[in-house]
Amino acid sequence: MPRSLVLGNGNSLVGFDGTYSVRDIYYPRVGDANHTMGNVCHVGFFVDGKFAWLEDGAWQRQLAYVEDSLVSDVTLSHRPLGISVTFEDYIDLARNWFIRNLTVTSAAGFKAASVFFHYDWYIEGSDIGNTVLYEPRHRAVIAYKANRYFLIGGQSGPDYGISSWANGKKGNGAAGTWVDAEDGILGKNPIEQGSVDCTVAFDLGPAAPNEPRTLNHWLCMGTRLSEVTTFGQDLITSRGPDTYLGRTRTYWQVWSEKDHRHIDEELGQNASKLYRRSVLTARTHVDNRGAVIASSDFDITKFARDTYAYAWPRDGAIVANSLDRAGHEDVTRQFFLFCQETLVEEGFFLHKYTPYGQPGSSWLPWVDSHGGRTLPVQEDETGLVLWSLWQHYRIHRNLDFVVGLYSTLIVPAADWMVSYVDERNGLPLPSWDLWEERWGVHAFTVGSVWGGLDAARNFADLFGDGKASARYRGATERLREASDSNLYSAELGRFPRRITVEDDESITVDTVLDSAIYGLWRFGMYPPDDPRVVDTMHTIADQLSNKANGGGIARYTDDYYFQVEHDPRLVPGNPWFMCTMWLAQWYIATAKTQADLEPAR
Repeated sequence: MPRSLVLGNGNSLVGFDGTYSVRDIYYPRVGDANHTMGNVCHVGFFVDGKFAWLEDGAWQRQLAYVEDSLVSDVTLSHRPLGISVTFEDYIDLARNWFIRNLTVTSAAGFKAASVFFHYDWYIEGSDIGNTVLYEPRHRAVIAYKANRYFLIGGQSGPDYGISSWANGKKGNGAAGTWVDAEDGILGKNPIEQGSVDCTVAFDLGPAAPNEPRTLNHWLCMGTRLSEVTTFGQDLITSRGPDTYLGRTRTYWQVWSEKDHRHIDEELGQNASKLYRRSVLTARTHVDNRGAVIASSDFDITKFARDTYAYAWPRDGAIVANSLDRAGHEDVTRQFFLFCQETLVEEGFFLHKYTPYGQPGSSWLPWVDSHGGRTLPVQEDETGLVLWSLWQHYRIHRNLDFVVGLYSTLIVPAADWMVSYVDERNGLPLPSWDLWEERWGVHAFTVGSVWGGLDAARNFADLFGDGKASARYRGATERLREASDSNLYSAELGRFPRRITVEDDESITVDTVLDSAIYGLWRFGMYPPDDPRVVDTMHTIADQLSNKANGGGIARYTDDYYFQVEHDPRLVPGNPWFMCTMWLAQWYIATAKTQADLEPAR
């Protein structure tokens, strides 16, 4: 999704687009209300009578992070203005403060310069009933609605406080206060309410050639006024913003290599850096109360009128497993507690959830074409949560934690999966696939359910629950036998992605090749070197690989999603990183020698 950088601390998340303009401000839960609704929050520079916003095409941009940290490292240069700007931005690790540190330099110097920060407010996702006001004691602008407060302040030179401000209306023909900045002068309206935005300015004064001018700008977020004033800006100014920069940068650098993996020794420094950056990016999308959101991008609302800022149990289970393997038990515990609270009474998970654990919007129907009741579920989501929880226990051996989940999460979910079986063929009853496109009995789902039931059996053994252990062991054995008999296709010489049981009880085999078939071995149902798995994975590697420039593995043959090339022999579908990594996992799982690992590199 089109966000070039994201910063966060598990309560707050800020997203930047390719121009380094802020587009998203989530608080107090990651993926909850986006207080800008994805709109541009402009940053502008006024130098000796000339003005440019960051969206201006003359900027040269280098957008990056401080190595192994959730602090930005951005350099912007604008030849017409004659300036170079560096940003070190971050969200404090412990407090909900978005702090921006700027240095502006000009080779020719300047007589006068100012920096403008604009915020387009949709507090709690709406432009109705918002207020922006200038607060003189803190020399800051405060935006608020109900129990959401945002203090917009900073410091340029020895004294804290903004140099000027504009509070105003937007919409109904009013562009917003950001337009007011383009002449370098703001109107200083003391307060405005309704559909509002605000812009603040910081005066940099004059500068000699190559003499740097610095400023600190912050957005303090809170649920009470005192949280952004007394316990917000006052703390920043008393201790100095550099205090919080240092601790945040160091914390994430230590956090990102908690497992002390020496990846660079095997795969080189670039792969090692990418690994740590991936772990950090995943962390920004995990709320501290356990929700793992799919994406913080908001642009999709332009055509879908919804976001990906929801918690899918499947996605969360896989992310939790990755974070567990990276050593972050404290984060993944919260995910499993979140799952405990969101499991429905019957023992399954719904499609997706809000960061508060409430059912999210859905396109999975509750009724079939004949008017009969169906469950709006993807059964793999239930199976993978249990599979991931057992992997969690295997890594951390935290018996006191998992015992509290046995009767409230593990047993209800496993018992539902045992019951949700088609007695005619021994396979799970139909549900939706992980791509959320097809109804049926899917190979990925079968593998996920087996992995979940096997995890439940392991937990039952761990807690001495003999009856449950026998129940789940029997279920895994029957599922494996059913897969051997009714899922594998000798005619295809591989596993199909799906079968459908028709009304007359005949079986229709979906012959389309799908990378997600890998789930049959990934979660333990079949060994990765089972000849049928080997044939299937070789076919995926051969027929789903992108033959054009770029490489990668497609989701499935002739995938329509953002399709550009219509010849599936050349490009079977848009290559996905995830599907490509699935194949790499199989190469690793079956490797016997160092040479066997080469395809995975």
